[in-house]
Amino acid sequence: MNAEIISSYLPLYGKAFLLTVQIGWIGIALAFLIGVICAFILFFRIPVAEKLVKCYVELFRNTPLLVQLFFIYYGLPAIGIKVGAKVCGAVGLGLLGGSYMTESIRSGLEAVPVIQTESARSLGLNARQLFIAIILPQAFTISVPGIIANVIFLLKETSVFSAISLMDLMFTAKDLIGLYYNTTESLFLLVVFYILMLLPVSIAGSFLEKKTRFKMFGD
Repeated sequence: MNAEIISSYLPLYGKAFLLTVQIGWIGIALAFLIGVICAFILFFRIPVAEKLVKCYVELFRNTPLLVQLFFIYYGLPAIGIKVGAKVCGAVGLGLLGGSYMTESIRSGLEAVPVIQTESARSLGLNARQLFIAIILPQAFTISVPGIIANVIFLLKETSVFSAISLMDLMFTAKDLIGLYYNTTESLFLLVVFYILMLLPVSIAGSFLEKKTRFKMFGD
């Protein structure tokens, strides 16, 4: 392990880290938005849209992100739709994540006990009040562990961005190894920067999960 090599590589990894985090979180935000919309469609059983959402979820949950990125980046230009690498990464991550977020949020919505909705109706709450005041807060609490797990999963999936020539962490590591053969130092920095990206999310997620659980159960 050569400290001088590690020091000289730090600026390159720092730049790649910022790019990876930027695209990763844009993709996660898109995934959450898609997940919320699709989960509501499934929960309220909206005709036609429900079937389309189910097809979308099955398609994207059962194909690798790498294949999806290749289709967006290399396949769409064949029909006249050109997508930049950054946009491709964010959209691909968002579509993949949206399929997982949909199931996490849907399961949270459907996990709220029926007796609570019946009790709310007996107190005179209308459908809108019931959903906003009773179902939604509890569904969010139940969904938090799944959402956090999906966020971590999606951040780790950013490692395939190098396949579409994005200068992310993985691309930088492979490039430096190929050029200078300093494998140990390159992989060491790769691990360090992924830990820096994922560990805060894991800690924050655990804290949020505890807070929401305590609020729900009063522990």
